[in-house]
Amino acid sequence: MSQELLVQNVNRQIASWTVLYTKLHNYHWYVKGHQFFTLHEKFEELYNEAGIHIDELAERLLALQGNPVATLKESLELSLVQEASGNEAADQMVEALYNDFQTLMSDLKEGMDIAGSVNDEMTGDMLLSVHQSLEKHSWMLRSFLGK
Repeated sequence: MSQELLVQNVNRQIASWTVLYTKLHNYHWYVKGHQFFTLHEKFEELYNEAGIHIDELAERLLALQGNPVATLKESLELSLVQEASGNEAADQMVEALYNDFQTLMSDLKEGMDIAGSVNDEMTGDMLLSVHQSLEKHSWMLRSFLGK
């Protein structure tokens, strides 16, 4: 494994979080129904966290002498996360986020493996921290859905 693979992984995370940031805003603004207050607040919490992940991952990538994705077009091309369709019901929003988080956690594990193989503990620790946060959010979303 190489440093270049790690740069690609971190950039894919940045792109995915960028798309997710916008998706979470969409959900925050357009959620309707009896769970409005709960989900409106949760989506705001998640997009604020997404913004932090984007910045920290991009700054780490710059420290590694990589070039973080910084346009929406590039983000959409690299992202593992799809945009919101704009007409999801509340439960569909939560289900989509749960699935997105599973995808991101799988990619984060790959990044942690790569970071370990190139002896980059700092990047590995950062990816682990994001993974731990997603595990907790996934548990809560799964519980919300009654799974």
